[in-house]
Amino acid sequence: MTRTLKCLTGLACLSLLAGCGDINVRKYIPFTGDAPQERSRTPANAIEYQCSAGKRFYVRTLEGGAAVWLILPEREVRLNKLGAGADMRYSNGIAVLEISGNTATLTDGAAATFTGCKTGGSEAPASAR
Repeated sequence: MTRTLKCLTGLACLSLLAGCGDINVRKYIPFTGDAPQERSRTPANAIEYQCSAGKRFYVRTLEGGAAVWLILPEREVRLNKLGAGADMRYSNGIAVLEISGNTATLTDGAAATFTGCKTGGSEAPASAR
């Protein structure tokens, strides 16, 4: 490859990279006065339950209330509704989630229990409304 062709190839690459987007230099300077914007930690279409001892989990209703997706900090599991009544009890054979209005109790095996759990408002899974 000739020297001229190498220079033209390099210039073409630089001009392509220059058009890739806007570079915000301020976000790379650590001592600016701008605070980073906090993103929501709530998963899409999920309700946050805040419990005693600072614990929290999220619940996403599936299949019109026939099941829920339980989102814990360390894992996510599907829980199926127990019974056909108005009771809001869900389980996978190990974890049991009981929802009543905007409060919930989660028992996860013998070790973990989430008590005093409440939503931020009067939200409840769609099947409870």
